[in-house]
Amino acid sequence: MNIESEFIWIELVTGSRKISNIIWAFLLLIGALGFLITGISSYLDQQKIILISQIISFFPQGLIMCFYGIAGLFLSGYLACIMYWNIGSGYNELDRERGIISIFRWGFPGKNRRIRIRFLLEDIEAVHLVINEGLNNRSIISFKLKDQQYLPFTQISETSSLEEIEERAAKIAKFLRIPIEGI
Repeated sequence: MNIESEFIWIELVTGSRKISNIIWAFLLLIGALGFLITGISSYLDQQKIILISQIISFFPQGLIMCFYGIAGLFLSGYLACIMYWNIGSGYNELDRERGIISIFRWGFPGKNRRIRIRFLLEDIEAVHLVINEGLNNRSIISFKLKDQQYLPFTQISETSSLEEIEERAAKIAKFLRIPIEGI
């Protein structure tokens, strides 16, 4: 849900609660449990998984499988916590009337969980667009500040076409009435 009026543009940013993260966490959990059960069954000299045709020795294969299983459980737990806390979610607010741009994101729990960056519209020189094509496709729309620093505004998903990315950057630049560069 994005809110757009004549003077204010509020854009909601999705965080880590995505279907792909849920799928990865689930697959990682299943794989980690498989490794852990195989490692423990090699220690107990019992075959608990039917898919393995031969019994493996505990040292070194079973021990390494237990290590991989425990590491996978920690990683899937980490992904679950990130999704529960919804790290990276927030909003972008462009207020042309007051001349303030506000970027808000949720971080990890603690004293600095709320991340808010506010700056004046007059400090922005241009909207900058970076498009990386190839193996690691990603596009970033950022603000070029007058002191030649770049402040990332939003990252575009891999599924967006080049025309959609350029259109979005042009729409932001038109709303803020500042030039665009990098296309």
